[in-house]
Amino acid sequence: MSDSDQQANGNPWYYLPKRRFSTITPEEYIDERITQFRGWYDSKALNAKKTYMIMRSSTVIGGAIVPVLINISTEPWVKYLTSIISLLVVILVSLESVYHYREQWKNYRSTEQLLAKEYFNFVAGEGQYRGLDEKVAFLTLVERIENAIESENASTLNVMTTLSETKTDGGARKPV
Repeated sequence: MSDSDQQANGNPWYYLPKRRFSTITPEEYIDERITQFRGWYDSKALNAKKTYMIMRSSTVIGGAIVPVLINISTEPWVKYLTSIISLLVVILVSLESVYHYREQWKNYRSTEQLLAKEYFNFVAGEGQYRGLDEKVAFLTLVERIENAIESENASTLNVMTTLSETKTDGGARKPV
C-alpha cells in the first residue's frame, strides 16, 4: 500500500516505518518524534503569539482611539466610527477569552524549549543522562519527552476548558 493510499485510508502514521517492539534507535526517535514535535510546537507558538499580539495591539489601539474621537469631533460619522471600533474591541477581547492565544503561546513555546533541552542534554550526556548507559539514557529520554508532550496536551486542554467554564459560570467551581 502506498503512502497516499494509507493516508487516504485514515492512517495518521502513514509516514512512519513499521517496526517491531523496542527496535527504534535514538537517531530515529530524535528524527521522527523530537524534531517533528519541536517543529510543530515552534510553528504553533509563533502562530499563537502572532495572533495574540495582533489582537491585543488592536484592542489597546482601539480602546485608546475611541475616547479621543468622541472628545475631538461632533461630526455624525464619528459616532458610527466609534461604535464600529468599540464593537471590534469587544469582539477581539471576547475571542481571546475563548481561544486563549496567550496561554497557548506560552504552553507551546515552553514545551518546544523543554524538548530542545532534553535533546541537547541527551546528546551531551548531561543532566538526567549523565553517567547512564546508552540504552538507559535513551529510555529516559523517551520517557521524559513523552511526559512533556502529554503534559502540554493536558495543560492546553485544561486552559481551553477551565478558563472557558470559569468565565461562563461566573467563576464558581463545580465539584468533581
